[in-house]
Amino acid sequence: MDVSGVRQRVVDARRIVVKVGSSSLTTAAGGLDADRVDALVDVLAKARSGGEKEIVLVSSGAIAAGLAPLGLRRRPKDLARQQAAASVGQGLLVARYTASFARYGVRVGQVLLTTDDTSRRAHYRNAYRTLDQLLDMGALPVVNENDTVATDEIRFGDNDRLAALVAHLVRADLLVLLSDVDGLYDGDPSLPGTTRIAEVHGPADIAHVSIGSAGKAGVGTGGMVTKVEAARIAAAAGIPVVLTSASQAADALAGRGTGTFFHATGKRSADRLLWLQHASTPRGHLVLDEGAVRAVTERGSSLLPAGIAAVEGDFTAGDPVELRTADGRPIARGLVNFDAKELPQLLGRSTRELARELGPEYEREVVHRDDLVLLEG
Repeated sequence: MDVSGVRQRVVDARRIVVKVGSSSLTTAAGGLDADRVDALVDVLAKARSGGEKEIVLVSSGAIAAGLAPLGLRRRPKDLARQQAAASVGQGLLVARYTASFARYGVRVGQVLLTTDDTSRRAHYRNAYRTLDQLLDMGALPVVNENDTVATDEIRFGDNDRLAALVAHLVRADLLVLLSDVDGLYDGDPSLPGTTRIAEVHGPADIAHVSIGSAGKAGVGTGGMVTKVEAARIAAAAGIPVVLTSASQAADALAGRGTGTFFHATGKRSADRLLWLQHASTPRGHLVLDEGAVRAVTERGSSLLPAGIAAVEGDFTAGDPVELRTADGRPIARGLVNFDAKELPQLLGRSTRELARELGPEYEREVVHRDDLVLLEG
């Protein structure tokens, strides 16, 4: 086996998250391509057959699979019809995986997620326990966004980003992103003279690259932009990434020099904070005074009522909110401990004063530092 030094982590990886896009599973008109699904399953079943590797599959394709049965020619733009297509397609998708993996005696477990399931503390722990237990019992989790109920406010937006976050959630050793393109190129791969980028050590390596959007089939939501962003998220969290085509999945999992290898650039962070930063949609924002900005960004302090100058939005305790400077610059995101309607009477006042006047339950942070993440830039 031709295994280069940089791919040794691929060979050694025990727990692997594999993401496959709609275009690799369906026809352009919608509907599952059974041969494509079986080909992918053949690769994944073989990779885990020795018992040394665990695989979590993040699979797109639910909406695309539901198009043809509902008489839709292309992915609809409105949320209601997307949800209808997902409702039909999700059953078809998991049934196809169940039947295909059954050829190898592998049990499939379906896990549908929304961002709300993963940014809140209790929900996050439950998502991890479910996935970990499935793996411990020898099942192969098939993960997808719960498109049938997700609203615009609680959507991941694309399964590439979901895959990066799931890789972090399950403490994966490797993320493999499968597409209809065999890697990241330094230009349009359909044009002559472009070259596949074999390795990416950090964002600076691809700062010059013009990255394309969703493919021509019109059945997916991603494209190379979302895949590179997913690779960046995973790599920053200490997880190496292989980006290649579904047809080269076997080579990718074997550590051969296919696709583009993204080196890990950071270390694992606190689990929920990664979700809070990349998967949550703020339900409102808090404007901080200068002292609170310094306390949050420089000293890693919690946000107290005394440091808040204004409140905007309609949120309840436990929702994600954005923390901003007086000129509107976002500096952090966190889970708020009060409803929006409670906060105006608390602004600019010390917790001791509030506890004395309103009761001991008001002697607490508006956003605790353990539920707060600083934003880049």
